[in-house]
Amino acid sequence: MQMEISESDSSLLKFSPPNTKHTTMVSAGQLLGPPTQNTAISVDFIIPQTKKETDNLLMMGLTENCSPTFLSTGNPCLDFFYHVVPGTSSDDLIQRLELAWAHDPLTTLKLICNLRGVRGTGKSDKQGFYTSSLWLHKSHPKTLALNLKALVHFGYFKDLPEILYRLLHGSEVRKLAKQAWKENKRAKRRSPYFKRKRDEAQEEEILEGLEKIFVSEEEENLEMKTVEKISKEQARALRKEREISKAKIALDRYNNDPHYRFLFDCVCDVFAELLKSDLEFMSRGEDFKISLAAKWCPTVDSAYDKSLLICEGIARRVFPKESEKEYEGIEEAHYAYRVRDRLRKQVLVPLHKILELPEVFMSAKQWDSLPYNRVASVAMKTYKGLFEKHDKERFEEYLEKVKSGKATIAAGALLPHEIIKSLDEDGGQVAELQWERMVSDVAKKGKLTNCIAVCDVSGSMNGTPMEVCVALGLLVSELSEEPWKGKLFTFSQDPQLHLIKGDTLLAKTEFIRKMDWGMNTDLQKVFDQILEVAVEAKLTEEQLIKRVFVFSDMEFDSARLNTECIDLEPEEEMKRGWETEEETKRGWETDYEVIQRKFREKGYNKAPEVVFWNLRDSRSTPVVANQTGVALVSGFAKNLLTLFLEEGGIVNPEDVMRLAIAGEEYKKLVVYD
Repeated sequence: MQMEISESDSSLLKFSPPNTKHTTMVSAGQLLGPPTQNTAISVDFIIPQTKKETDNLLMMGLTENCSPTFLSTGNPCLDFFYHVVPGTSSDDLIQRLELAWAHDPLTTLKLICNLRGVRGTGKSDKQGFYTSSLWLHKSHPKTLALNLKALVHFGYFKDLPEILYRLLHGSEVRKLAKQAWKENKRAKRRSPYFKRKRDEAQEEEILEGLEKIFVSEEEENLEMKTVEKISKEQARALRKEREISKAKIALDRYNNDPHYRFLFDCVCDVFAELLKSDLEFMSRGEDFKISLAAKWCPTVDSAYDKSLLICEGIARRVFPKESEKEYEGIEEAHYAYRVRDRLRKQVLVPLHKILELPEVFMSAKQWDSLPYNRVASVAMKTYKGLFEKHDKERFEEYLEKVKSGKATIAAGALLPHEIIKSLDEDGGQVAELQWERMVSDVAKKGKLTNCIAVCDVSGSMNGTPMEVCVALGLLVSELSEEPWKGKLFTFSQDPQLHLIKGDTLLAKTEFIRKMDWGMNTDLQKVFDQILEVAVEAKLTEEQLIKRVFVFSDMEFDSARLNTECIDLEPEEEMKRGWETEEETKRGWETDYEVIQRKFREKGYNKAPEVVFWNLRDSRSTPVVANQTGVALVSGFAKNLLTLFLEEGGIVNPEDVMRLAIAGEEYKKLVVYD
């Protein structure tokens, strides 16, 4: 059965196409043959009016390289799970979020938390999670507020004030601040005054020989000091003005927006409850039970506190007015001042000391007492330069202990490509050790038996997706067992199986970058080569490669006859290049359908299982939700690899998605509105 969509069906056409050429779509269950000449038009998101329509709706089109592809899995929740990646625009994310929530609210709530998940099977997509959280607050405020205790287990406690901050100042506030910071940095580089200050600090010997033409050295120094004093005073005044403005915004929002007030109160409740219990643990000497709430709780007069006025809310709950006689009869302002001060002195400071936070030792300049084995992974990546500068001998001694196995280094919260990216920063010592720790941690959970990675670094993957592809491909190669350990396939017109060479992480990544990648993505030829080797060696199905990880944006090259990717009308595009009825039917086979057919033709009942791992915001969908032997996953994190470490086969994409959100932490989530 085919479902016709006419241009008059305006209720179905709610969004415009993305930056791709025309998108040809057909629908209604599994596609049994080529679309007829008048069955489809070019649209983007098609929004079904009922859940049944959603379940039955399947669409087909072409990749950016003119290979047939599905444009939806047929399950909006799976579409959200597969298509939302770091870099997905807020508009696209919210569109997919709305469709998914209409289909299955609880599953969608779990998928939102899966975006944030730093541990388990989460994707570590912090920005995607924040965008989703703001949508939740707008559309389902009770569900967000009443799940806060559960939410922090997917990320960290700092997420709570950050959500409040973005609600007050806009979803793009961090992005805009980062842009402003970069522009200011560039302006300083161009400024003669700041350039002179930088050069004096870094290249004093050069400046000493420069001839001062216009003013004497004394006059120049006096002018610089005057400018510096005025600039500091102006900056101080501007900061104070901004702080007052932000405080007014927070107060007005709290007083006039009941949904924001409810969320704010719930955030304060979470922090206060945990801080009080941590104080109890501290008093009983049960330090190992203390949470990280104190680490991420905004400190008094911090940026969060000045913007949200949150420390007062937390302090009032930790030290309620009725709890102490000394608070009786005093003014509210004085009470607020007293409890804020107590929060700092009696709660946060002692808990910070017990947690042995590196920032405590750094701010006190107690470098020789800093416990490096307690430094978290992201903090180690951020502060390693300071450790090297201020405590070189102890820090290098610690790294040597890590190498010899006498000490450990954290790596859990880092993404694989972030570790590789930091190789250039300190000779690669810390990155090398963090990579080894990451591989070891994943390997302890299981091995990748009979698996191989295929890495797409074509032109469409330029930028971060390419870096992620290299990192995840290398990780899979190191987790794989022989005979595939240390090997990976590359995309090109002539794909090759490479043995990665090098004894260090730096050497391995350099080897991968120098390999002959080509600029195209012919998935068919990769599997043709696997099949050719199997046929020539007369391998049984048990001896075949079991699973292939495809790290890509899924914009595969066309494997059809006589194809050139040119602009044609949809009807002409559908008919082009196929002369017989059989060729026409095959013309609309997706890449995975072609792969399956080829293996059947050579006597194999099934092709290798495929994990399509999406790394870029793209519409292409290789298979539908119920395709056996295939998984659809996405993102930059290593965590989802753990889904494929156990024995047994992949059931289908929906099953893998359900497995990703099946942990105990997901069972605590509840939809309230």
